[in-house]
Amino acid sequence: MIDPRLRSTRRRRMCSCPHLRDFKKADGLKVFRKIHAHFVSCGSREARKRKASLCYCHDCGTYSSRLHSCLFCVYFGCYTGNRHIQYHAQSTGHSLALDLTHGAVYCFMCGDNVYDLELEKIGVEQGIKSWKTLGNGRVKFVPWEPNKAELQLLKENKKRIKLQNNSFIGLRGLINLGNTCFMNCIVQALTHTPLLRDYFLSDQHVCSGEKDQCIVCEVGSVFQEFYSGQKVPHTPFKLLHLVWTHARHLAGYEQQDAHEFFIAALDVLHQYCKEDAPNKDILVPNNPNRCNCIIDRIFTGGLQSDVTCQACNCVSTTIDPFWDISLDLGNIDHSNGNSRNSSGASAASTPETINLDDSSQSQPGEDSSHHDESFVPKSLVDCLRRFTRPERLGSEAKIKCSQCQTYQESTKQLTMKKLPIVVCFHFKRFEHSKKSKKISTYIPFPQQLDMAPFMASRLNGNSHHDRSQSGLPCDSKYSLFAVVNHSGTLEVGHYTCFIRQQQQWYKCDDAWITKATLDDVLQSEGYLLFYHKKVLEYE
Repeated sequence: MIDPRLRSTRRRRMCSCPHLRDFKKADGLKVFRKIHAHFVSCGSREARKRKASLCYCHDCGTYSSRLHSCLFCVYFGCYTGNRHIQYHAQSTGHSLALDLTHGAVYCFMCGDNVYDLELEKIGVEQGIKSWKTLGNGRVKFVPWEPNKAELQLLKENKKRIKLQNNSFIGLRGLINLGNTCFMNCIVQALTHTPLLRDYFLSDQHVCSGEKDQCIVCEVGSVFQEFYSGQKVPHTPFKLLHLVWTHARHLAGYEQQDAHEFFIAALDVLHQYCKEDAPNKDILVPNNPNRCNCIIDRIFTGGLQSDVTCQACNCVSTTIDPFWDISLDLGNIDHSNGNSRNSSGASAASTPETINLDDSSQSQPGEDSSHHDESFVPKSLVDCLRRFTRPERLGSEAKIKCSQCQTYQESTKQLTMKKLPIVVCFHFKRFEHSKKSKKISTYIPFPQQLDMAPFMASRLNGNSHHDRSQSGLPCDSKYSLFAVVNHSGTLEVGHYTCFIRQQQQWYKCDDAWITKATLDDVLQSEGYLLFYHKKVLEYE
């Protein structure tokens, strides 16, 4: 925390720019406010469209390179690259320019960014106004800064200051309420999902019903319990009751599947968080699920399916949303013609879950009805390669071609069209066929994962990477932050979870939290793997 005296000294020094003082005396605050409203904070969708179309360098036409707007005339120029805003300042003597990305003012005469309390206040006001407009009247979460009275209170209570810096904040065990380890490990993974944590700790959920019956309110309470600083294990009895109420197939004290609970939890939260979504009445074109709630913003990805007619090479493309990717581990009997998850429920009942059957990933030219018993996965990446390779559907699965207008044999390939912020991989370790069993094969998985080789643009031969709405290449690199493991057999087993808190790994075994090493995590069997994007895109 910055000492207030140092902050005030810093402000006096940064406010000493004579060019900025002259600018303000000439009623320049009105100009600053207008440019900031239209090209920095952008308080409406129309303003964003206007910024996208008008914000380019007036000399070289580039849309990037840290565009600056001259505060004395109507001129936009690039700051890096060709440096046209610098040349404009030299030729015209216009000393001040506004960074249209960050809202900072640069003085070319002083050769540095200049700080002014009035300009900062205008920028904050414009940002709040913009957030209210785009966020359906809700107030944007702003990090807390203590006032003078609170600073004095913190000085008098040094133990509380020490607690704030404690890396154990957010670590808390969960009491097992009777075969509820499946729920506890998923709760641990969700509470350590960064964007979900920020959402619930900033009170962004607005309950429209009875709070006692709202599962989203209860999940928010669990987040508050985790980050309250308490060390004793938490008893999630109310959360369990609401889970039983909203997902009756999980009710009871018999053993349940952690993967099934994860999907059910996302589905319930998705249904109840829709009302909190900004611009909820407007379809989101970049989201395959056409929803902008917090669950879809974090977990929803887009899976592209390309079906190619073998007679005329006509390609039919569909994009479906998914919340996780289930990967087959081989030697599973698919004679029933239906891939099933570890709970025995048909995968078709969960459209957000994309399952990989052996039959759906046979080699081109090979009938998909024949099971590839020779497949032995060597790693997570090996499973993903198999997930995205072309398959021949076979003569018994002919599809009517839209171009030939007849039923033809075809090939099918699955690829990633849109990557979610958090991607969950599910190893299908439970076989439900003639003889139910668990597959305990160790499948290596990396700490860092690059999903670029499995993107639709890469695998379909497109030389251009997928791009976000901003026009920048989508980042495809992920970092592991949680792993759910299952020990035991299909009939009698136990779930535990590894989670990453900052740079330290911990093992969560119901009420017990112990330190773990990265090797402990990477050498574990692995049932559910949670990866988080390393770089987030602004949309």
